[in-house]
Amino acid sequence: MLGYVKNEKLEFNYKKSCGLWLIAVALVIAVATLIGGKQIINMQVFSIGYMISFFSINMNKNLLHKLSTGSSTKFQKNVSKYSIILLFILMIFLGGPFFATENWRLIWLGALLATALHFFPFYFVHGKSMILLGIMCTVNIIMGYIFSDVSLVLFAYIDAIIKFIFGVYLLFFSKATKQ
Repeated sequence: MLGYVKNEKLEFNYKKSCGLWLIAVALVIAVATLIGGKQIINMQVFSIGYMISFFSINMNKNLLHKLSTGSSTKFQKNVSKYSIILLFILMIFLGGPFFATENWRLIWLGALLATALHFFPFYFVHGKSMILLGIMCTVNIIMGYIFSDVSLVLFAYIDAIIKFIFGVYLLFFSKATKQ
């Protein structure tokens, strides 16, 4: 279904573009949180920033080619596609039910947890750092659920910092690896 070829060595060639994407998303989360308002993380600022970042990074073939060190396999492309689908499905289930009551804390915790969980399959696309990123973001958001008296703003900034650090690492310090 995913196109995995037995004994195929995976090359993680898009680490730099993943790093740039994480930096962009981290900045969008930080700015949307700073502006905040009733929604805690401003939905309009987040949505506009996310879309601008998505199209300027992930849909920019010239930039992706410049940052990559090779191509992805069919399996890796499929894992990426299904991981993004998983992200939106998880968002619907984890954050979606709270739109009716406008419980912005639970909406955003659900969205951020969905994002954290969707990092795990990206291990097959970008390597081991995705597992650590997923664990750190998941633990942070679980703390947000547990410590409900602590402002979501703190957990949003921590989430942005985690993503920013991993983004800097992937963009500037990681090298293409094989698994």
